[in-house]
Amino acid sequence: MANAPVRVRFCPSPTGNPHVGLVRTALFNWAFARHHGGTLVFRIEDTDAARDSEESYEQLLDSMRWLGFDWDEGPEIGGPHAPYRQSQRMDVYKDVADKLLAGGYAYHCYCTTEELDTRRDAARAAGKPSGYDGHCRELSAEQIAAYEAEGRTSIVRFRMPDESITFTDLVRGELTFQPENVPDYGIVRANGAPLYTLVNPVDDALMEITHVLRGEDLLSSTPRQIALYKALIELGIAKDTPAFGHLPYVMGEGNKKLSKRDPQASLNLYRERGFVPEGLLNYLSLLGWSIAEDRDIFSVEEMVAAFDIEDVNANPARFDLKKCEHINAEHIRRMDVKAFTEACGPWLKAPFAPWAPEDFDAAQFAEIAPHAQTRVTVLSDITANVDFLFLDEPATDEASWNKAMKEGSDALLTTARAKLADAEWNAEALKNAILTAGEEHGLKLGKAQAPVRVAVTGRTIGLPLFESLEILGREKTLARVDAALAKLTA
Repeated sequence: MANAPVRVRFCPSPTGNPHVGLVRTALFNWAFARHHGGTLVFRIEDTDAARDSEESYEQLLDSMRWLGFDWDEGPEIGGPHAPYRQSQRMDVYKDVADKLLAGGYAYHCYCTTEELDTRRDAARAAGKPSGYDGHCRELSAEQIAAYEAEGRTSIVRFRMPDESITFTDLVRGELTFQPENVPDYGIVRANGAPLYTLVNPVDDALMEITHVLRGEDLLSSTPRQIALYKALIELGIAKDTPAFGHLPYVMGEGNKKLSKRDPQASLNLYRERGFVPEGLLNYLSLLGWSIAEDRDIFSVEEMVAAFDIEDVNANPARFDLKKCEHINAEHIRRMDVKAFTEACGPWLKAPFAPWAPEDFDAAQFAEIAPHAQTRVTVLSDITANVDFLFLDEPATDEASWNKAMKEGSDALLTTARAKLADAEWNAEALKNAILTAGEEHGLKLGKAQAPVRVAVTGRTIGLPLFESLEILGREKTLARVDAALAKLTA
């Protein structure tokens, strides 16, 4: 298999919102496939009818497109191993299960839940492994007949070999599992429904997957799958056993694994806040991998060129929202200004924009965009940064007003207003007007511009003030300074 073309898969379940840990797994598989000129198979594991939904399925496809992940085989594309939704492959799994039973690789287990629990408790009390004890491994025809006469149902269990299993994990090195820690396991429910333990490796086998790159939480199932692969190869169903690489946990707060319930785990949260795909993927790639010791910012193309699974660190990776935001801001600054302007579109209209649609001026926004691009962390920041341009009056909060409007601010604003009225209307001239107004009141530029900024924009911090005044225009600027003066002297 060493010389076989790389074939990897991304196989999520369509349950709820996509999780950033899931995205990190997709990213590493996609980058690995692209780095090696291989194939990415996108497969949907939708056999859990109680939890899966068509809405989540559509959301998965939309998320993959938004992130820029293209797939070579899978939904909407097809391929030589179609269908790529497990719910449409039930006949395949039944056929394989029947062959495993006929070949002696699997057997029917009639144990009840109560019997299993009783024997597990006894094993724990005796200090022994509490996995399945092989009770039904060698049932006679008479015992099987007796169980069925009682009306018992059976699951299908795979017969694990009585020997240790060793394999080399691409991330963690050589690992060995002893047989007492990997007991026989179920592959088909009593109602005939196949379990993940069967369908996942069967699909990997039939789709000729060469590398299984997945989360660390699935590491314990690997010896089971390796044993199953051996059986599938002997039955002529599989050609080879794939290489396995188990990616490190993504940790949230309190040294706990980031779960779907954590607020920062949902991919939708990042889309809604206006993270750009390049920024989010750059950060997620750092959760277990690095392009260089002294470099955090790079493009997706640069990652693909450098990525190899053997460079992934096995240690848990901590999700740091502040660092994620910082990296996203860097990618926003790297954008072409036209692309940035277009990307801001959703946050410049309802339900995000507080102004009326007819008050939005695209030409004014195009002027302010280069200044805003250097200030925003996420695209949704754009709304509050430019709202002063399109509202009838600035959205001033009391805290900002009180912080900027100190004793003497009315006198300063009066002087500033007069100088602004006489100034040429460009950023440099407007800066000089405020500078000289401040000097007349014994204030440096920073102190002098604070009341003007709040009077005109409503905020104590924001985009470059003098460029903002230039774009807002003389009439609106002077009207807002007049309104602030009226409020101060009322």
